[in-house]
Amino acid sequence: MQSKILIVEDDQVILRFLALALKTNGYDVIDARNGLLGINLFISHNPDLVLLDLGLPDIEGMEVIKEIRKISDKPIIIISARDRDLDKIEALDNGANDYITKPFNIGEVLARVRVSLRGIIKINENKTFVYSDLTIDFDRHKVFVEEEEVHLTPIEFKILETLVKYQGKVLTHKFLQSETWGYETVDNYQTLRVFIASIRKKIEKENRINQYIITEVGVGYRFNDE
Repeated sequence: MQSKILIVEDDQVILRFLALALKTNGYDVIDARNGLLGINLFISHNPDLVLLDLGLPDIEGMEVIKEIRKISDKPIIIISARDRDLDKIEALDNGANDYITKPFNIGEVLARVRVSLRGIIKINENKTFVYSDLTIDFDRHKVFVEEEEVHLTPIEFKILETLVKYQGKVLTHKFLQSETWGYETVDNYQTLRVFIASIRKKIEKENRINQYIITEVGVGYRFNDE
């Protein structure tokens, strides 16, 4: 069954380019050239994923995210010329799953689409997560690298568990702090950075940068999905 993708984009050249690439790769595509139509098409067609521009002619893309999030948790990928960290953080905090800046590589867009459509957390019937040399046993709160157990503190385990749960999704500093501590710290995310560094030291090989946890500069982190 084909996955249905809604493109909300007012630039007709970009819209046609995206639609052609997606159709060529087997996706069913519907499109809207403004935000209000995009919201209506989402409600009436229930697509599996949304590609959304932020600079729309009628309403801001941020408002489109908020309206969709009131009724659905379907993946939303932002494709925008706005490259400020603040814009990325705002979009992700409002509920977007990913953020791609223009001009973009269509191969990257297609890869991000595939990742988002795979859904969250891949746990087998034994409630374990396996990725490359890393194994996480959620029931026993144990972590193994190349079948050798490594010790994570409760907070480190919670951070890693959250990253894995949303594998491939960019998680902002604010979101990770909220999920871990239940509130946002006031140290400019330094405490979170310290814990991330500690987790990396324990689970990643010294010669493998971004083996598992990838830094999205100025925004947050995501767990590798490639």
